Amino acid sequence: MILILCIASPILLEVIMFWNNDSFAKGFKALEKSTSLLLFPIFIIGNFQRIQFIKLTKIYSILMTILMLFFFIRFNLLFPELLTKYLNGVDLWEMGYQFSDSLGIHAPALNMHLAFVSICNLYFVFSSFKNHEKLGMKSVHLLLFGMSFFFVLFVNTRMALFNALAGFVIVFIFEIKSHFNTKKIIITGAATVLLLSGILYLFVENNPYMKEKYSSVTFAYMDKIGKLDEIDHPEIKVFNSFVTRLSIWKSAWELSVKNLPFGVGASDGKPELFKYYKDTNQQFLAKFEFPTHNQFLDFLLKFGILGPLVVALYIGTIGYLGFNLKNGIIVSFFFLFFTSNLTDDFLLRFDGIVFSGFWSSIFAGFWLQKKTLDKAPEVV
Repeated sequence: MILILCIASPILLEVIMFWNNDSFAKGFKALEKSTSLLLFPIFIIGNFQRIQFIKLTKIYSILMTILMLFFFIRFNLLFPELLTKYLNGVDLWEMGYQFSDSLGIHAPALNMHLAFVSICNLYFVFSSFKNHEKLGMKSVHLLLFGMSFFFVLFVNTRMALFNALAGFVIVFIFEIKSHFNTKKIIITGAATVLLLSGILYLFVENNPYMKEKYSSVTFAYMDKIGKLDEIDHPEIKVFNSFVTRLSIWKSAWELSVKNLPFGVGASDGKPELFKYYKDTNQQFLAKFEFPTHNQFLDFLLKFGILGPLVVALYIGTIGYLGFNLKNGIIVSFFFLFFTSNLTDDFLLRFDGIVFSGFWSSIFAGFWLQKKTLDKAPEVV
């Protein structure tokens, strides 16, 4: 019951603070989007004995990788002109976003999924060595891992790439060191590093914009926080820069402080923030209507003091389960979802809500399985 309440805490907070919505109709719409955070834990945790965590994760990572290969081929068949531009080094920045748009998914949200898939595939690479699987199966897992990491690079969002690499390290620390002898660690680690380095090198060499994106573009105009309209054509120069995020956060923080202790209401977060952009004469932010891009700030704006505490409880529950189980996949998911929500707001999006709610419930069910087995009496 405690686990169910922790995972359902965002929707429970919306129910408790429902009175604070200016429009009850819009409040119900916001509530409807979060319903899976109640349904998933009730049905999955309520049947935790039936969860086959490793099997489910393996099927998920394999199917997702194959599905992405299908969509990648489809994309290049439907939009050959984009591939031609890409191969000729023209407008390299748009490829990942165009690919995501062809699936109807926001690029950072898609790449968050893909980062987790690549982390899972790496786990099964190491698992194939640990379980002495045949060379053919090891090669299949290596191929799946290489493909999934390529897709992360292809969509090319900064936080997802960072989280994927961090997840690889976490999986190595938690899952490999405790199961492998030194020789196997060296061989498996070297093979993985070699594969990663090769993919990364080939991709960066054929995408010179990536060097620019991760350096000068990201940290341009840092002296213009809250003054983006002073930049000539900010929609061209700083649309994806860190200074834009900081300007949004500054506005969201200022508006949140004005509406403490209870916030503006679940249905009024975005409209009030957009109105604040206009009131403070930030025309660039107002034109593109940027949301908070930080889940802690988003809940602070909507629900006041309780908001960020509930986000911390929701994400922290995943971290507790992972560290308690010493499971690299779960700890990686915790790190990925925590850091992703520092620069985005995935509990605003249905795909982010479902993604986190489903896997949180699976992790909780797996944790209960382990604890039940540990407490089971020995058969004499």
